[in-house]
Amino acid sequence: MIYVTRKEHFNAAHRLFNPAWSDEKNQEVFGPCANNNWHGHNFELIVTVKGTPDPDTGFVIDLKVLGDIVKEKVVDKVDHKNLNLDVDFMAGKMASCEIFVLEIWKILAPAISEVAANANLHYIKLIETPKNFVEYYGE
Repeated sequence: MIYVTRKEHFNAAHRLFNPAWSDEKNQEVFGPCANNNWHGHNFELIVTVKGTPDPDTGFVIDLKVLGDIVKEKVVDKVDHKNLNLDVDFMAGKMASCEIFVLEIWKILAPAISEVAANANLHYIKLIETPKNFVEYYGE
């Protein structure tokens, strides 16, 4: 099994808050991340695809094609956007990194399978800060 990885970068703002809770409870649970005026991050998105190399190209997936998919389906929709307000696939959802990475998986997994019959999405890592990141393997 071969694993190939593509890394992309984007900037986005969000606010962590539960609308069913009071401002005080949101502040207690989410701290400064519950700021009414949002806060932003310089995100890194790492996408790993696994599979066997195509006998004609030697690729598990063409990395340019993978980059184009990630940019078109995710980065172009979230870069310099507010995840809570501007991103269709995050509408009505908690804008935590955990939920965000799940939604990204739902978009990328079928798109990757469509262009590379011998490959599957294996792993996504979403880095929010140098100290905070989430990883998801589709499980």
